[in-house]
Amino acid sequence: LDLPLVATNECFYPTPDMFEAHDALICIAESAYVSEAERRRLTPEHWFKGAADMRRVFEDLPEAVDNTLVIAKRCAFMVEKIAPILPPFDCGEGRTEEDELRAQAVAGLEKRLVTHVFSDGMDDAARDAAAAPYRERLDYELGVINEMGFPGYFLIVADFIGWAKDKGIPVGPGRGSGAGSVVAWSLLITDLDPLRFGLLFERFLNPERVSMPDFDIDFCQDRRDEVIRYVQKKYGDDHVAQIITFGKLQARAVLRDVGRVLQMPYGYIDKICKLVPNNPANPVTLGEAVEGEPQIRQMMKEDPQVQHLVDLAMKLEGLFRHASTHAAGVVIGDRPLQELIPLYRDPRSDLPVTGFNMKFVESAGLVKFDFLGLKTLTVLATAVDLCREKGVEIDLSTIPLDDTATFEMIGRGETTGVFQLESQGMRDVLRQMKADTFEDIIAVVALYRPGPMDNIPSYIARKKGEETPDYLHPILEPILTETFGIMIYQEQVMQAAQLLSGYTLGGADLLRRAMGKKIKEEMDQQRQLFVDGAVQREVDGRKASDIFDQVAKFAGYGFNKSHAAAYALVAYQTAYLKANHPVEFLAASMTLDQHNTDKLNIFKQELDRMGVDLLSPDVNKSQVKFSVERENGTSAIRYALAAIKNVGEGAMASLVEARKDGGPFNDVADFAHRLDPKVINKRQMENLIRAGALDSLNPNRRQLFTGLERILKEAVSAHQDRTSDQMGLFGGGGGSDAPEVPDIRLDNIADWTPMDRLKEEFDAVGFYLSSHPLATYESMLEKHKVMSYVEILTAARPGHRRMAGTLVAMKERTSAKGSRYAFVSFSDTTGTFEAIMFSEVLSAAREHLTEGNSFLIEMEVQIEAEAPRFMVQGLRPLESAALNAVGSVTVVIGGASPLAPLREVLESQGRGQVPVYVVPRLEDNREVVLSLNDRYAVSPAVIQAIKSVQGVLEVVEG
Repeated sequence: LDLPLVATNECFYPTPDMFEAHDALICIAESAYVSEAERRRLTPEHWFKGAADMRRVFEDLPEAVDNTLVIAKRCAFMVEKIAPILPPFDCGEGRTEEDELRAQAVAGLEKRLVTHVFSDGMDDAARDAAAAPYRERLDYELGVINEMGFPGYFLIVADFIGWAKDKGIPVGPGRGSGAGSVVAWSLLITDLDPLRFGLLFERFLNPERVSMPDFDIDFCQDRRDEVIRYVQKKYGDDHVAQIITFGKLQARAVLRDVGRVLQMPYGYIDKICKLVPNNPANPVTLGEAVEGEPQIRQMMKEDPQVQHLVDLAMKLEGLFRHASTHAAGVVIGDRPLQELIPLYRDPRSDLPVTGFNMKFVESAGLVKFDFLGLKTLTVLATAVDLCREKGVEIDLSTIPLDDTATFEMIGRGETTGVFQLESQGMRDVLRQMKADTFEDIIAVVALYRPGPMDNIPSYIARKKGEETPDYLHPILEPILTETFGIMIYQEQVMQAAQLLSGYTLGGADLLRRAMGKKIKEEMDQQRQLFVDGAVQREVDGRKASDIFDQVAKFAGYGFNKSHAAAYALVAYQTAYLKANHPVEFLAASMTLDQHNTDKLNIFKQELDRMGVDLLSPDVNKSQVKFSVERENGTSAIRYALAAIKNVGEGAMASLVEARKDGGPFNDVADFAHRLDPKVINKRQMENLIRAGALDSLNPNRRQLFTGLERILKEAVSAHQDRTSDQMGLFGGGGGSDAPEVPDIRLDNIADWTPMDRLKEEFDAVGFYLSSHPLATYESMLEKHKVMSYVEILTAARPGHRRMAGTLVAMKERTSAKGSRYAFVSFSDTTGTFEAIMFSEVLSAAREHLTEGNSFLIEMEVQIEAEAPRFMVQGLRPLESAALNAVGSVTVVIGGASPLAPLREVLESQGRGQVPVYVVPRLEDNREVVLSLNDRYAVSPAVIQAIKSVQGVLEVVEG
């Protein structure tokens, strides 16, 4: 072919000294170790060589290098700026997108006015007066949108949001600056009245700075994909794609990854990583961490392996670790996307993904649409459905924003489960603030962030009248009255420039951006404009310059009011439902977190506080999800079958369906007879039993558990007898009309002790549901001044604390020096917490450290980033601490049958100091007091075991 030779060098890293770091990166990507012999390796020559280096390598073929330059000179491609690309919106024959947008917006606004602005009794003149500012704003916005060429964008967004709402898919009220648009409100894209809350259109779309509009739309997380599918179907599968995102190696992560491939001990790496500040809002680089943390520098100096680890990690920090799909971004093209950009196939998704990330997709001319999944919307929709079941219809878009019960609950800080308001610090603020207006909720959402937080005490003091507001200048009082003279929002910065210095709102948005960037040259120009404009309005120049400085300070951390208001609305909606329909709201919240046992435990504590029963799971009453049971005017929440560990949502759905079709299960035999053992296995059955879901069929869990093989054998036999057209998970019919099913003979054995039942229940549910092992020790814990986990969480103060906890998990580790330590998880009646136990304490306590054992714990508490860290200083079993705490025990029995098992329970603990009296209750109700010869070791657990003995009528502690 007579083709010339070309010199190339496959390049993977920029400089020779990056070879070892890149080799570690290969190991990270392929889950290999650097020391492995059989793995992919490169040579040290794959660095980016300059011209001189290439000529040296190819000194025997100089013409090959020359040919490379020939090709390079022929490459003269220049990326051109591309106008935004949008698919055409079908408006009907002879109608432009501008016409269609105006028609939809005008019609939509009139509906909004009727629902949200006009009140009963308004005459036509009053209605026209109320509507005038809205119609004027609508005309202005339409003019800007059409002038900037974006009518199609609004129509596309309104179309898929309208489709979602028609299909019953929950859609958020809007987030980001888009909530400031009356056009968006009229098209039902957003649900906030911009004029009522003083939201600015120019913060969203600035006519003086051309940039694409950007709506962030929240959908129910379970049905978000349906909306994306609709968009694909409407515009074409090859015209729509999600956007790629690249995960970077951050400081802590890169240390862990490099440490792993170097095979350094996990505990040692973990110790180093914890010295690196972890603040997602303001992440630090590894270099900054080394510079700011003497311990890291000391470890690097003393241990060459740590020096090597940090050197490699610093070279890899910031590199892309993996590719995945962006959580929200979607692009829609006017032609197949492969003609515009490269595409990527995410193995975890069947939707195409752009090969360019967010920044470069927009540079290629594609317009980004954000389809966000928000769990809270699903909670709200589920709660509304549960309210409908009790005959209450709720339209969240029309609920009153001044509901007394809602604000009273918020003012008490009872906001567990309430969107944006449930953190401990936020609750403290709400209790102090006593918020009583929706505007207060907007303010607290905006203020509760690093920086603006410093203004919270002043806001509260001014709201209570304890501090006088400072409005900077009388001209600014109208825009600062709402926030008591504190400039919280970016919109206030813009309005201040407009009122004081005559800026247009578009120009004021440019000022706001300049203040945020703090570029001196821009700031100097803007200061001059600001002061000159203020002087023209008879404001003293020196005063105007001072106000500029103060406004600039506020602008540095001012929050987008449209975004704060949109989030405040979702927060208020969740608070409204919790305050007025708490059982339905918490049932919905638990359903959406049914696989998160930590959250379920928090909700259980909240139910306990509110006096609402959380009923145990029951195959005859539970649904797949958490449900509300109502009886005699009282509501309770029934535990979800699918929330039991390792049972499977599909299997539980079939169980519930079978119960609906054939009636409740009569007994264990009926349950087994209708069971398909091919779908529900032994492990699932074990967890149903452990959780108490079969208690209504047989309350003796141990009997069911030990007889499970027989139950499953019966299920197999019955399944084989059924005809092939009854192949569901549960077949046949139950209830009173069902044919009689042969009984299953189970061993006549005693049930698990109360403590064992709780331990098994914990294993199946993830927390203690029906009770808690520590409940037995309640009076003793009070005497020892024991603090609960929630009390320590609320106090958020460091120091020595005495706690109690039941051991639920333990992970042992070996330090770099060879000593053993452990991360130990404990549970108390208020939650689960993890503590670290160092070698000395671990060695002393090891023989007692069995899951399910309860302890009195001496704990050292440290506070980091508002959260406690626990270190065990010492512990002893609660049983021994509580031993012989009672003066005597009297056991009332019905006949002689309990005597043998009663003695067995007492003998299991051995002799002690507590006298035990047995009182048989005779047929004529006479009682005889018998004193046992020996004294016994008695603890709360022993008393619980005595109470569980069949035939024991009463236990009295003396």
